[in-house]
Amino acid sequence: MNSTRLMVLIVLCLQNSLFTVLRRYSQGVLKEDYSKHELLLVAELIKIVYSAWMISKNLKSANNDTAATSSVLSSSTSSSSSSMFVLALIYGAMNILSFISLRNISAGTFTIFAQCKILTTATFSTLILKRSYSWTKWRSLLTLMLGVLLFSEPIWGGIFSSSNNDSDSSTNSTGTGNALLGTTAVLIEVTLSGFASIYFEKVIKTDPLQLGIWERNFQLALSSVPVYLLFIIGNGGGTAGGFFTGWSILAFGLSVLGAAGGLLVALSIKYGDSILKTLATTGAIVLTGVLDHLFLGGPLTPSMIIAGLQVIISICNYTFDATVEVSAVATEAVAATATNNSPSTLKSSLTPGGGGGGDDDDDDDETELLLLRRSPMKRAEP
Repeated sequence: MNSTRLMVLIVLCLQNSLFTVLRRYSQGVLKEDYSKHELLLVAELIKIVYSAWMISKNLKSANNDTAATSSVLSSSTSSSSSSMFVLALIYGAMNILSFISLRNISAGTFTIFAQCKILTTATFSTLILKRSYSWTKWRSLLTLMLGVLLFSEPIWGGIFSSSNNDSDSSTNSTGTGNALLGTTAVLIEVTLSGFASIYFEKVIKTDPLQLGIWERNFQLALSSVPVYLLFIIGNGGGTAGGFFTGWSILAFGLSVLGAAGGLLVALSIKYGDSILKTLATTGAIVLTGVLDHLFLGGPLTPSMIIAGLQVIISICNYTFDATVEVSAVATEAVAATATNNSPSTLKSSLTPGGGGGGDDDDDDDETELLLLRRSPMKRAEP
């Protein structure tokens, strides 16, 4: 595996674990009272500022061609941003669906169905990106999903037992909620999650404008701001009353971690694919459980240890499978680059990595690597 890809996936796994543990410490232990929508909004604003700074840095390191600079900036803010706005709407819909599902079904049931996003991501990868996976990879994804379910069993198992004990008394007073509505909502959310991951990957890897990761992150964050503003206005700000109340240094740190997570997801898709990103975030569940046990007194039973080992083995089994994957994305991306050879050369000089957001001009694009493995062509000198 490429060292850059491996490093991005490891950092993404660590970020997910730290973000989850600190969130639990903030709201579960310290009982801090702030709006999670405001936290996510601040994270998007941080992504906008950082992405704009990276775009400016890349432009300054280029040839200071005013015409080229204006061309890239206009393409970054033109009709190409509509695809990122669609993605922001999908994420907003997923947020709404999660609230609907958790209002009608237990958190344990939600956790079980949420693991299906591993399979929906792989399914949309075969349908949209025309990828073909070996039986080894499919088996790894299935055992990974089962391992995560077993690892989470002490958590959702306890929720099930407590909800069953309280069901008789709660039925007469408040009702049990619409289980069909809650289940339907979480299944739609899981389906949208898989589609959104593959949609974002396709936009990045088949972009005829050759926009970089930072341009795409800028567009996505900018499109997400109105969505979160609507959530904040609808909820009337934080739960303590008013807007941006109950904030602390830890809450701001969580916003920074959330912004870093969004940037890392884009980098993981650029240097890998959506499935590898899903593996990293799924592996973070096991690491989160271990950190939760060490620092916050969470459960860590023998069955959880065995399930954690199963998750690790499944990730290794998928990652180190030597079967070559066939994808139509590589062909489309290289064809688009060849068609727009002269303009793409100009844009790639402004965006290191040829539309990828890396700092090294010599880093190979993922699509080129896929084709070079299948053809005797020699890599062109940079």
